[in-house]
Amino acid sequence: MKRFKNGLLVALGILFLSLSTLAQAAKVGEAAPNFTGTGSDGKTYNLSDFKGSWVVLEWHNQGCPFIKSQYKGKMQKVQGKWKAKGVKWFSVISSAPGAEGSVTAVQANADAKQHHAHLTATLLDSNGTIGHAYDAKTTPHMFVIDPNGVLVYNGAIDNAPLKDDKVATNDDGAAFVNYVDQALTEGMSGKTISVPTTAPYGCHVKYSN
Repeated sequence: MKRFKNGLLVALGILFLSLSTLAQAAKVGEAAPNFTGTGSDGKTYNLSDFKGSWVVLEWHNQGCPFIKSQYKGKMQKVQGKWKAKGVKWFSVISSAPGAEGSVTAVQANADAKQHHAHLTATLLDSNGTIGHAYDAKTTPHMFVIDPNGVLVYNGAIDNAPLKDDKVATNDDGAAFVNYVDQALTEGMSGKTISVPTTAPYGCHVKYSN
């Protein structure tokens, strides 16, 4: 009986932690979870320091085929376009030590340089703190935060997975849409973001737990 009670308490504890995590996960229309992260440049970054700016978070894993496809040019073009307009663009690496995508600061910097990425910084999140706060599921999983600190987009980068170049239509025949580009275009124009959420695609984030 005692063993049953102990098991029940453990199960309830796990359920409570799961519900707490879900309750804290980032939701569109609400304040984006604040975080403090260490960049591969050795600097400390706090989301709260960027109030007044548009912010993009991009979950990254250099070994993921979906990331490799995006970084044949599509991702850099969008990064460059919006960074030039003052958007703060952070790549976030939440792979656990030893897991696919796990890198040192030197390796992260070399990867960004090799692919000519236009980043404000690469955040090293090996313990998954930032990833869990946003409930980041895949690489890439994209989040857009407005100047008031409100999360306004959560989902896929675009609707054409594994297309190395921008296309007129995707495999379903629908017009190509880069959702992050669309959200920033609409948001900076003062318009309501027409597609605030989509299902993210890609490789699962390789969390430690």
